[in-house]
Amino acid sequence: MTTSPSVALGDIDRRHVFHPFTVLDEHESSGPRRMIVSGEGSTLTDDQGRRYLDAMAGLWCVNVGYGRAEIADALRAQALKLPYYHAFSSMATDAPALLAERLIALAPAGMSKVLYGNSGSDANDTQIKLVRMYNNLLGRPRKKKIISRARGYHGVSLGAASLTGLASMHRAFDLPLDGVLHTRAPYSLWEARPGEDDTAFSARLAADLEELILAEGPETVAAFIAEPVQAAGGVIVPPEGYFAAIQAVLDAYDVLLIADEVVSGFGRLGGWFGSVMLDMRPDLMTVAKGITSAYVPLSACLVSEEVWRVLADRSAGTTFSHGYTYTAHPIAAAAALANLDVLENDGLIEQAGARGERLRARLHEAFDGHPLVGEVRGLGLVAAVEFVAGPGKRFDPVGSVAARVTRECLERGVITRALPEGDSIAFSPPFVITEAEIDEVVRVAREAADIVAGEVL
Repeated sequence: MTTSPSVALGDIDRRHVFHPFTVLDEHESSGPRRMIVSGEGSTLTDDQGRRYLDAMAGLWCVNVGYGRAEIADALRAQALKLPYYHAFSSMATDAPALLAERLIALAPAGMSKVLYGNSGSDANDTQIKLVRMYNNLLGRPRKKKIISRARGYHGVSLGAASLTGLASMHRAFDLPLDGVLHTRAPYSLWEARPGEDDTAFSARLAADLEELILAEGPETVAAFIAEPVQAAGGVIVPPEGYFAAIQAVLDAYDVLLIADEVVSGFGRLGGWFGSVMLDMRPDLMTVAKGITSAYVPLSACLVSEEVWRVLADRSAGTTFSHGYTYTAHPIAAAAALANLDVLENDGLIEQAGARGERLRARLHEAFDGHPLVGEVRGLGLVAAVEFVAGPGKRFDPVGSVAARVTRECLERGVITRALPEGDSIAFSPPFVITEAEIDEVVRVAREAADIVAGEVL
């Protein structure tokens, strides 16, 4: 089907596409802000021929950059060879098997099996089901509650959105579901007490978690889920010693740790997985986004040998009644294998670490001491700048200033993102971003912030 050239693409979109995380009536009235039609490296082009530096790699995910022929070739070859076959009833295809072997080799010690899905959201829903099955098989029917953190982001499906610790994700949908609890985030800017060092702050957060477990009853608390670095919630980097303190509490009350590596995994923090870098010992891991650099949808739950043995041995002879039509999709697995090749062959994990150091250095140079800025933070190739009305003072309404800064950036050819329920803007560019492009991103962000500061301060 073709469209008359006299009909604007934006108008077609406005009339027919239901956009996520969008003000619905505004979009229906005004249409899309930009119609993106192509991309190469770290640069996107719209239907008017204007180019933009993508400082967010889409949504934290196009890690190897746009236009990688290696991945496109792998997609084509797999589509011609075998575009699809299912994984139900012990049926298998080769690419998912090879990918699973490779993922386990890269993952933290103790991981054993890979259960594929389509998105980070459905993978975290799957984790909830695995935790429930695990405790049912152990004869612990009350041990089902999962603790997440305020400002954590774990997806948008019913279970995953319940795990997400953002009120805006709950209000319209009667969430969170029963059995999901939230504890304090390691958000030093707003949660640390005056004079409190990292050790004391981590100990207090661990004590808060323990208090919550004891209040609920340890016999009812099954798992704790955490991103190594909280991404959409504000690029919140935990203080030194945080996960070691948390792990001690989890061990004391036999609570599983689910590491949500959807953003952190596959090099975003400068190593293969944030779990390893930040001293997490996960029993279950969730991956997506960077597994294919978003060239096609794919997610996975990585399951430790300890958890797997319970699931397999104690359910002997019983069918595992979960999975999706597209679980272990061969085209998605082929894309992931090609993506991992690019990451390894081009040294992009190490490059992400080096580019991240430059990004943070330039952000500190540009924003430290700025009257609008409360903090610059980040780890690896992910960073945030948080805007404040003054020392210890948030803007009212929260979020309005960051949104204005991102709009000014967009007008100047840089795509960043205002994070929800706060006044932070994020930077999470493709690993292939050049040093000159980083400098341009920061220059534009500073110019945008100066304009907004002149309006609000």
